[in-house]
Amino acid sequence: MTATRVDIDVIRQLPKAVLHDHLDGGLRPATVVELAESVGHTLPTTDPDELAAWYFAAANSGDLVRYIATFEHTLAVMQTREGLLRTAEEYVLDLAADGVVYAEVRYAPELNTAGGLALAEVVETVQEGLAAGMAKAAAAGTPVRVGTLLCGMRMFDRVREAADLAVAFRDAGVVGFDIAGAEAGFPAADHLGAFGHLRRENVPFTIHAGEADGLSSIHQALQICGAQRLGHGVRITDDIVDGKLGRLAGWVRDRRIALEMCPTSNLQTGAATSIAEHPITALKDLGFRVTLNTDNRLVSGTTMTREMSLLVEQAGWTVEDLRTVTVNAVKSAFIPFDERKALIEDVILPGYAL
Repeated sequence: MTATRVDIDVIRQLPKAVLHDHLDGGLRPATVVELAESVGHTLPTTDPDELAAWYFAAANSGDLVRYIATFEHTLAVMQTREGLLRTAEEYVLDLAADGVVYAEVRYAPELNTAGGLALAEVVETVQEGLAAGMAKAAAAGTPVRVGTLLCGMRMFDRVREAADLAVAFRDAGVVGFDIAGAEAGFPAADHLGAFGHLRRENVPFTIHAGEADGLSSIHQALQICGAQRLGHGVRITDDIVDGKLGRLAGWVRDRRIALEMCPTSNLQTGAATSIAEHPITALKDLGFRVTLNTDNRLVSGTTMTREMSLLVEQAGWTVEDLRTVTVNAVKSAFIPFDERKALIEDVILPGYAL
């Protein structure tokens, strides 16, 4: 395979893996409109195309807190069994249509209880919807495996409950844990009890860090809390000067800690200034285990195909680069080693043998 840039039609066919993608940030606009009508929720517009444009514009504020506020409308339609089943199933089908063969979907069950569902009922319902989507995708000849990461919201007080759920459902499709929400002012170390419980129970976890906060948040996520991956992690570049790695950056690279990088989302929240200058390229070239992700497909108006295409077009990436980040993602997935190995050897590498 020669080092060559590839067009979008080729990229669309490549097998993809995504580790950082939020369920409540990836709904279909038409689904939001239909479900909002059924539950009596008022939207900015009831035209699906206009709603998609509204989301993208509203998220382009350069501020993480305002970016998160756009989730009001998607969460409003995810408070019933019907809403959760439909959005989970469509989530899987949309990934399969984009060429994704492995995904980890994350969401915070505590944000889906306003309609009266208990936390466990939320998880059970989402897993049922994901399973239905995987069955339909497989029947259509586009199989995709989707594991679940349960999130605790770092600014609230139910993180330990979410961790308990991750332990309880680890044999029912939940593969790991995360904490999400506004990063600055809500340190991960506030939830050491939850992370200690997860470690004792052998449940892997990632932590949103180094997006809206700096090196201290990355250090805390890794060295105090014990995260196995970093959600975003773009600020690790603060510990790199003229290509020379500081101690924390060296730790992240040398121990192959995956960086769940989300270029378009980072532009929207102000964590990066352009695709061409996004840290993902420099970090890749320095040997970090970078992975490419969508974060929130509706809110960012994106797909894995689009994220790959932007890097090809604006940062000079080749098909080898796309293969590298895809293999990186599967290597760092929260599923057993033999399953990761089989996915890489039987699906990913053959799919990149152009």
